[in-house]
Amino acid sequence: MSFAATLLDTLGADIITPGADVPEKYHHDWAGLAPVQPLALARPRTTEDISRIMAACHAAGVPVVPQGGLTGISGAAHPKADGIVLSLERLDDIEAIDVDAGTLTAGAGVILETAQNAARDAGLMLGIDIGARGSCQLGGVLATNAGGNTVVRYGMARDHLLGLEVVLADGTVINGMNAMLKNNSGLDLKQLFIGSEGLLGVITRCVLRLHPLPPATVTAFVGCAGSDSATSLLRAARGTLGPMLSSFEVMWPSFFHFMSRATGLGSPLAGEHGAYAIIEATGFDAAATRQAMEKLFETALDTGLVEDGVLANSVKEERALWAVRESPAEYETVLGPVIPFDVGIPVSQMGEAVTRIEAAVHDAFPSARALSYGHIGDSNLHVVVNVPEAGQDQPSNEVKATVYAITRALGGTISAEHGIGAIKRDYLAYSRTAEEIALMRRIKAALDPKGILNPGKSFAEGNCT
Repeated sequence: MSFAATLLDTLGADIITPGADVPEKYHHDWAGLAPVQPLALARPRTTEDISRIMAACHAAGVPVVPQGGLTGISGAAHPKADGIVLSLERLDDIEAIDVDAGTLTAGAGVILETAQNAARDAGLMLGIDIGARGSCQLGGVLATNAGGNTVVRYGMARDHLLGLEVVLADGTVINGMNAMLKNNSGLDLKQLFIGSEGLLGVITRCVLRLHPLPPATVTAFVGCAGSDSATSLLRAARGTLGPMLSSFEVMWPSFFHFMSRATGLGSPLAGEHGAYAIIEATGFDAAATRQAMEKLFETALDTGLVEDGVLANSVKEERALWAVRESPAEYETVLGPVIPFDVGIPVSQMGEAVTRIEAAVHDAFPSARALSYGHIGDSNLHVVVNVPEAGQDQPSNEVKATVYAITRALGGTISAEHGIGAIKRDYLAYSRTAEEIALMRRIKAALDPKGILNPGKSFAEGNCT
């Protein structure tokens, strides 16, 4: 009897789907890699189900690839033909919200937006917010240590996690569902699994920290002369808004001009500028929050940091100001296949990085579209590249070599918030030392001695030195 048939016989058709019957949805994630039909699909309903699946795979030496919402762009959820895809989508219960403690307890398969809404209904907020909020799952958010729009105020996914339940490669369940902000009893084991992309264990449940829900939001959209002005505006925003600054997004002309026209969303400003910024402030006093943003806006205009801008006067206007920035889901429609980058660049080098990356891409491929934007308040630059005449066969290797070489030269990191996965693993040594990579592999060998969890990804053995 085949391993897939054994799993099916043991766990039943409700949980196990043999390879030939696995829906195409589970053959790939957003990374753009060629679809792969796995040996079988497992859709467990409980932690106990996952423990049984992992124990069986460990005993047989069968690879396991955990999958969440399939919104990653690094290929961490890409299947293996000889392995099992382990979907966490059925672990979708919000178990509890403790208003007094400010915590949310949930399964790994809960959609981020569902968790956000549940927190909001309780008068609180979950400070994690990313563009894929309507489809990404909490387990994947934690496994990649996702960032997003509000990192400048609330931090990365790591900063929101209090407790974690994880199933190890051999089926052992680690119940670390701590719900207290202070707990220094021994090693903080959850830190091993945040950002590990499923290489060390399968995240099944979590306890997330919630925050008071700020009733006031003020959003500004401004045009600056260029990168230097945008960086100076960030400094001014921090000084004027302080902890009220919740988002600071910058879009360079390559991105904003192309996407605003291609999507038909247009621009809230009359003219064109060298950089565009969305500034968001949230607070607990509507008048004070508005006054602080107006002060920043007026000072920035007077000192020339801003050439033009608008302030939203309603929720509808706020959404309109964010519309172009949140349009990357339209890439397939308006650009076709893209080569996406999520790099970290020191804020002082951000403008130089954009200039050098866009110029280098155009030198190599004159017809290429290289669109730049990002969360520069937390040193995160996104670039997407499309070479029109290449069609589906985008020159990803050549473009990656160019972008990552510039990133390394400027003291940046090849991954700011989307992990390493299969796409970036050959470049891991651009951002981590040989000693660091060796230590990561020692930890993996201790927790997954047979190497069945997500083999060939991130720091797993392979060409990342």
